[in-house]
Amino acid sequence: DEIIPVATADAKAMTRRLAREEALFAGTSSGANVVAAIRVAERLGPDAIVVTLMCDSGLKYLSTDVYRS
Repeated sequence: DEIIPVATADAKAMTRRLAREEALFAGTSSGANVVAAIRVAERLGPDAIVVTLMCDSGLKYLSTDVYRS
């Protein structure tokens, strides 16, 4: 078990990437989950299977800077 810190800017960038490239409309906590999962997967190598949950919608972020260009 560990905690992987993710900068807010990295979480927001991943959130936008998920929406743009994968059509997954999520919030920043989901973006942070994916960033951390990618870091773990890189550390474990190509044969590892890493799973994370996206637990929020991007709906409440529409009035913030997350989805503004």
